[in-house]
Amino acid sequence: MIFSFTATPDFDFLTYFARYIQATVQNGLLVIPDHLGQGHIRKLDFGSDFKITIHRYLLKEDLIINRKTSGQGNDLITVFFYSNEQALEIAYNDHPQVLFSQRDESAIQVTSNDLSSTIRFPAHQTIHYVVIAIKPPSLAKLLAVSNPNSVLQTITGNGNSFLFFESMAAETKLLLKNLAAVDMNDPLSHFYMQIRVQELLYLVFHKLALRENAPYQTINSADAERLLYVRNEIISDLSLPPVIRELAQVAAMSETKLKQLFKQTFGTTIYNYYQQARMEEAAFLLKQGRHSVAEVGYELGFSNLSHFSRLFEKHYGLNPKRYSSS
Repeated sequence: MIFSFTATPDFDFLTYFARYIQATVQNGLLVIPDHLGQGHIRKLDFGSDFKITIHRYLLKEDLIINRKTSGQGNDLITVFFYSNEQALEIAYNDHPQVLFSQRDESAIQVTSNDLSSTIRFPAHQTIHYVVIAIKPPSLAKLLAVSNPNSVLQTITGNGNSFLFFESMAAETKLLLKNLAAVDMNDPLSHFYMQIRVQELLYLVFHKLALRENAPYQTINSADAERLLYVRNEIISDLSLPPVIRELAQVAAMSETKLKQLFKQTFGTTIYNYYQQARMEEAAFLLKQGRHSVAEVGYELGFSNLSHFSRLFEKHYGLNPKRYSSS
C-alpha cells in the first residue's frame, strides 16, 4: 500500500488518507478498517498552524508513505517521533533502503516540509509514531527564546531547508506512551493534550538548543539521502572505525562538507556517533546475557578490554560486568 501526497501547508493527512483507504473520520479519529488491519490515527488541532497526529496500528501489508515537496519552500516544521522495537526504513527518494532506527532505538526527526521523503512501515508489526506540525512563527512564539542558537534560528527562520536527528530519551518515550493512553472522552482531554504536546516540543528543542552554535549549511533531499547512507555505513560494522575519506567518496561529497553536514544533522561528529553506537550495541549484547564481557569487547573491535571497560563506564556509569548483572 503506497500513499503519496504533496506537503503543502494546507494538506490534511487524516482526511486524504481516509479517502485513500475508504474509511471515515469522526471527531478527528480514523479507525483502520478490519480488512487492512487494526488500530487508529488521531489528529488534534491546537490552532490553524499547530497540530498533532498520533498513529497506532498493525497492518496486514506494508505501508509506504511518500511525501513530495510542494516546491513552494519551507513554511511548515514537522517533528517526527518514532518509538518502536522494530527498525524503520526511511529515504529521501522513492526507494527506502536506509534504516532510520535500529532494533529498539527510538528516534526523532525535525525537518522542513520542502524535503521529500519515503518511509516504509512493515506489515504485521505494531506501529507507533507521532507527528507534530507547526509553522515557524508559531514555534518561535512558543519557544520564546531571546537569543536562540544557530539551530533554533534555522528552524524558526523563514524559508530554510533543514533536517535534524535526535535520539529519544526515556522521558520522551514515557510521555508518548501516556499521550496514546489519554481518555479523549474526558471533557478536558484536549486541554491536557495541548500541555503534553508542548512538553514534547520542549524536550526536543531543549536538546537542539544545546547544540554547537555553528554556521548552518543548507541541505537538500540528495544531501539528506547521502547522510543517511553514510550513517548506515558507520553502524553496519561497529568493529571497524569509520574512515572519513572512504565515507566522503560514498557520499560524493568533500570530506569537509560531509563532516559539517553530518555533525549538523546528527549533533555530533562521525567518530563520536560511531563510538556511541558501539556502546549502545555493547549494552544490548550484555543485557542479552549470552556473551561474556570479553566476547562483546572483541566483537566490537576492542583489542584492549581495559579500554573497552573504561569507555563503557564513561557512557553508562557502570563497568560492563556490573551492567550485565544489574
